[in-house]
Amino acid sequence: MTGRRRTRSTVLPRSLVRPARAGALSAGALTACAALVAGCGVVPGVAEGPGDDTITVMTWAPENTGATNKPGMPAFAEAYGRWVNSHGGIDGRPLRVLTCDERDDAVAAARCARRAVAENAVAVVGSYSQHGDAFLPTLEAAGIPYIGGYGLTHDEFTSPLSYPVNGGQPALLAGLGRTLADACGPVALVRPDTITGDQLPPLLDSGLAAGGHATAGDLRAAEAATSYDDTAERALEHAAAGTGEERGCVVPALGDRTGTFMDSFRRARARHPEVRTATVLGSVDQTVLDASGGASGPYEGAYVTGWYPEAGDARWDPMKEVIRAEAFGDNRIDPADAGVQTTWIAYRVLHQAVESLGDGEVTADTVTTALDGGLKVTTGGLTPTLRWEFQDTLASVGLPRLVNANVTLHVVEKGRLTAAADGFTDVTATLKDAAL
Repeated sequence: MTGRRRTRSTVLPRSLVRPARAGALSAGALTACAALVAGCGVVPGVAEGPGDDTITVMTWAPENTGATNKPGMPAFAEAYGRWVNSHGGIDGRPLRVLTCDERDDAVAAARCARRAVAENAVAVVGSYSQHGDAFLPTLEAAGIPYIGGYGLTHDEFTSPLSYPVNGGQPALLAGLGRTLADACGPVALVRPDTITGDQLPPLLDSGLAAGGHATAGDLRAAEAATSYDDTAERALEHAAAGTGEERGCVVPALGDRTGTFMDSFRRARARHPEVRTATVLGSVDQTVLDASGGASGPYEGAYVTGWYPEAGDARWDPMKEVIRAEAFGDNRIDPADAGVQTTWIAYRVLHQAVESLGDGEVTADTVTTALDGGLKVTTGGLTPTLRWEFQDTLASVGLPRLVNANVTLHVVEKGRLTAAADGFTDVTATLKDAAL
């Protein structure tokens, strides 16, 4: 199920330049494969016989955990698979989409990766995980590209088989810091007490420093806490400690737990009314704003940095058409969710990579070869044209795969997430000065 055309390919095998992927599974591996099926899904109705043209891919994300959940990403991947197949596949090849519950757990993430290898997937596409060190070695050993991960971990911007479509947390926080440098007094960052969370302060500080601002106060918080009363109080005290004219700012960056933090923040804020908030897309979206009280909620006036245009922009219409056609009524899929948006863009990358192969064989190796060979991917204006080179502009700061450092700036006005600036802001120069 590697998407072979019946016309024999003239592409040289990647095994001449890198370790070959196993073409067949041992009996033991087949037994393990069967054991890995739990927690995974597949788009129904796609032929699975060996030797056909079917392209197999996987999308994973955590679901039903006590921390951050992104069920819309695998749900949209399945919808995209149905939509592609109803329109003749990718260049005539059927698309088989496997999904896996990553469970926000390193063991489960590694299990998903092994499942992708066992199923001979040509790519893992549009996925979310904080555990890059658990799954990327497995994908690398098998030569499977990781296309359009959410951008949470440092590994996604260093692995030669990672093809990120956005600037991840590095770009969001650097862009937010640069904005807050001109708008805030003291800044308090509230972030998870995790390895991933440890990477956030220097990124925010790089943007603050670019604007001549002091570093942020670094407040660690339990990722899966049910209350953040003490953390909210400490953050407010730090932000209110300034003596200048600019109000202090609190920056919660806790993913899905940001809403829980803001419940505590709302109660404590009465004692510090002049403090404002700011955060990044992924911690806040329009559904969160609506649920937290809209214009009367704690986010009113907050700055929010994102990777893409606002959800109402016409450039998202093709994605919304897929949702209307194949997932109408599926409340897991929110077109304003940054994970769903990233998954859409990641599948556009896959689509163009496969089309670039013409009648050639579609395998993990040939998809990787296409992406490494200078392929320029367009996304309808949702990102700049994407092109990956191993030693890109930000290699000097340890982010060699980060090719899109553009961010968008939003502000919450009357309860709505509204564009605060036209177009994109490129934070490449800011990230070059980050102490990572």
